[in-house]
Amino acid sequence: MKKPNVVLFCREDSAYKERPSWDVYDINRDAMSYDGTNPVVCHPPCRSWGRLSHMANPRAGEKDLAIYSIQLIRNVGGILEHPHGSRLFNRLPLSNGFSDEYGGFTLELNQYDFGHVAHKNTKLYIVGIDRGELPVMPDKNTVVSSRSICGNVAGTTRCTQYQREYTPERLIDFFEEILGKIRANKNKEISNV
Repeated sequence: MKKPNVVLFCREDSAYKERPSWDVYDINRDAMSYDGTNPVVCHPPCRSWGRLSHMANPRAGEKDLAIYSIQLIRNVGGILEHPHGSRLFNRLPLSNGFSDEYGGFTLELNQYDFGHVAHKNTKLYIVGIDRGELPVMPDKNTVVSSRSICGNVAGTTRCTQYQREYTPERLIDFFEEILGKIRANKNKEISNV
């Protein structure tokens, strides 16, 4: 049976792999080989797009994976996840509620509210649902974190590489619910033809 949820550019030890409903593409399974029509979640490498990209040492072609992700999401629907400060969002709609010509919009969230160990501000580019169809967002987590992404917040310890990169379980649930709504919208479009 074909798995309904597809995620591209995951860590090898991603929590997505523990869920039977996810078809996972990591570094060992070329995400560029995905040729399906199901909506996708894309976590393309961000180091070429960040504020410190001038210090990064990305693999050849790595920067292009984010552009590929945008094009794929515009074709099949889905979610692109990148850090809040990613310059990739200079090419995408602002987080002001307006959609682009593909029906895509940008949503800002803090992964800490979804169970991340540190405050991790993130932006999502979503195509295939309207903003009003988003699942309920979790309440703001007001507990003070003992961790921070870079370790530059007073009284915190720097996150490990894994902690910086993993996707919290509740955020995966959120993505799964969005993909289900995108598939439902696509099915409605097909049945109305």
